[in-house]
Amino acid sequence: MSTDHAPVPRVANRYGAPKPQRPATGHARRHKRWLVWAALTSAVVATGVFSIFAGTPEVSSKDVGFSIDGPAVARVDYEVTKDPGATAQCAVQVLNQSYAIVGWTVVTIPPTNSQSVDGGTSSHSTTVRTESQGVSGGINACWILEES
Repeated sequence: MSTDHAPVPRVANRYGAPKPQRPATGHARRHKRWLVWAALTSAVVATGVFSIFAGTPEVSSKDVGFSIDGPAVARVDYEVTKDPGATAQCAVQVLNQSYAIVGWTVVTIPPTNSQSVDGGTSSHSTTVRTESQGVSGGINACWILEES
């Protein structure tokens, strides 16, 4: 009994020989990695330098409390910390039960004459008119006004 088996075709015969790959040298790989690290380091340093020299004076706010005085008015109590010589503005908002803004006003916090030890923190209370019943109030954001 003879067993004639057809020869099993090799993968190279069926699909063609694989394309020769250029061997990656360790030097080229290290060079690319060094370039990536150098670019990332440069970007981080440039961002830091830009933020230091182009930054605006810092201002922060803290919500202290609020009271809903009726369906059309609310009062928001808050503290603002800033450089005593700077003028700031803060956006005060009142929200309804669905977290929609129902009242909004922008208030100006003028420079203070006192040199306070606590970094220029001052307390404020703002009355906000609302278009419907509010359930909470607070500061949305504060910023320093640029002097001209």
